Amino acid sequence: MESVGSIIMYCVIVAAIIVFSILTVTTRRILRAATYLLFVLFATAGIYFKLDYEFLGAVQIAVYAGGIVVLFVFSILLTSNPGDSSARLASKRRVMGIIAALLSFVVMGFALCRHEFWTALSRPFTTDLTMQEIGQVLLGTEKWQYLLPFEAVSVLLLACIIGGVVVARKR
Repeated sequence: MESVGSIIMYCVIVAAIIVFSILTVTTRRILRAATYLLFVLFATAGIYFKLDYEFLGAVQIAVYAGGIVVLFVFSILLTSNPGDSSARLASKRRVMGIIAALLSFVVMGFALCRHEFWTALSRPFTTDLTMQEIGQVLLGTEKWQYLLPFEAVSVLLLACIIGGVVVARKR
């Protein structure tokens, strides 16, 4: 059974993720949005550390909180003046957007509940994972290995960098 302090800490981290996620998408100042995103990514690393996944927590801080947010801030500073705030979006399709978001949430929840890893979680792990096994899973090409998504994200980041340079040159 977990201690009360551990449960309170979990609730604080989850509340921080929720609050900063909402602030990220609702603020009109783009640098503040990037800062709030940084806080969300740090809090996510806190969840990983709380679950005793030190490797994932370190990767979360190094890759996402470090690299991606720096890339976002770099592209923001290249494409706009840092003090500018964007105008409030006036959309007549806000209700349709909310309906689409809720529908997406339901579909993702259904897919998550139907996935087979829930049965794998009920079985205890028999051995400790080594760094070699983690690397093989992350960069392998077999089933349930993640080389293709890893490469897709790298191509996406390269496209973002090229787009930022193109937009900056047009100014």
